[in-house]
Amino acid sequence: MRARRFDEAFLRKLEYLSIVARRVFGGGLRADRRSRKVGAGIEFADHRDYAAGDDLRYVDWSVYARLERLLLRLFEQEEDLHVYVLIDVSASMATAGKLDQAIRIAAALAYVGLANLDRVSIVPLASDVVPAARPSRGRNNVVPMLKMLESIEARGTTSLAASIDAFVRRAPRPGLVVLISDFYDLDGYATAIDQLRYRRFEPTAIHVWSAKEAEPDLLGDVELHDVESGETRELTVDEDMLGAYRAAHRALTEGLEHHCATRGVAYVRADVDVPFEDTVLHLFRRQGVLA
Repeated sequence: MRARRFDEAFLRKLEYLSIVARRVFGGGLRADRRSRKVGAGIEFADHRDYAAGDDLRYVDWSVYARLERLLLRLFEQEEDLHVYVLIDVSASMATAGKLDQAIRIAAALAYVGLANLDRVSIVPLASDVVPAARPSRGRNNVVPMLKMLESIEARGTTSLAASIDAFVRRAPRPGLVVLISDFYDLDGYATAIDQLRYRRFEPTAIHVWSAKEAEPDLLGDVELHDVESGETRELTVDEDMLGAYRAAHRALTEGLEHHCATRGVAYVRADVDVPFEDTVLHLFRRQGVLA
């Protein structure tokens, strides 16, 4: 039976990260990322001509006194910042502790977002449809969020592009997107990341990475099983084959990082052997995620 992912020590770390986030950002950067619309707020935006039926409380009487023209005052109104945490839950994430690390990071980011009164959604990604948590706001939603994350299991195959296409079609509005994945996708990661940018989301890529997978110590006769396709192959692994695999894994990691860098997308490698809070602190201090 799988051990519980969240305990009292974990919750104390979440509160610590929330405090650090408030100290690092101080609220200054966050305001720049909040979307605004014209409505009934406190910051003046513009005038428009008065029309019959408009609320007389918003008539600018000082302008009327000078110009004898009825103009209505319009104000800017802040909208909640929407934060979407997308977790790859395909079967490859079950290996090397990657899913547990991804869920710990997702929990931390969601906790900080809820504490900051953002609208937070947790969205599992796999080939089959996985129910997404409805956008939540406020600390009273922390427990339901943790229960939802606790229940997640890895399954199915990966198609990041298809999953993200389905996500952007149903997302209530653009916002910050944190995509957490091992990026093992035969169709690649470029389309998935780029369509988030094209649809006016602000993506961050968290690459869940394991040294055991990047630098495996396998030699001789082995039977390899693909956890997503179910395919099994018997191989005799020699040094040349092992070197080619390691080079291909490095190319994946370096290519992903380069793709993100050239497109202004924040990229963080989340080593499964590094405490999750170190990765989250790096996101806050270096990348400005959730700023």
